[in-house]
Amino acid sequence: MRKCIRVVAAIIISENSDKKKMVFATQRGYGEFKDGWEFPGGKIEDGETPEEAIVREIKEELETEIKVEKYFDTIEYDYPEFHLSMDCFVASIVEGDIVLKEHEAAKWLTVDELDCVEWLPADITIIDEIRQLLQ
Repeated sequence: MRKCIRVVAAIIISENSDKKKMVFATQRGYGEFKDGWEFPGGKIEDGETPEEAIVREIKEELETEIKVEKYFDTIEYDYPEFHLSMDCFVASIVEGDIVLKEHEAAKWLTVDELDCVEWLPADITIIDEIRQLLQ
C-alpha cells in the first residue's frame, strides 16, 4: 500500500490598495518539488487538529499569525511516490510581517494572476475554486 501523507494548507486572503482580493502563494525552496508554487502549510502533528496545525505551521514558516476563517476543501492527489491528503483552510493575517524561512519566494496573486506561476500538481486542482473565492 502506498504511503499517505496528510497535510494542511492555508489559503491566505487579503486585499490590495485597490480593494482587489489576493491570495498568498509560496515557492518551494527544497526537495523534489523545489521551485513549484503552493499554498503554505505542512504536516499535522500528533494530537493536533488540522486548524491548530495550520496556525502553527504558518507561524513557524512565515512568522505570521493567522486566523482560520473556514474550511475550504480537501485535496486528494496521487503523486508517483505517495498519496497526498491536504486539508485547505481560508485564513486571514492577524499580525506579523511575512518572513520567508523555508521558501524561495512568495507572491500575492489577484484573480488575474493565478495562472502566472507554476503550481504544484495537487495545488493546481483547486485553482478554479480559488478563482471563485477571489471574484
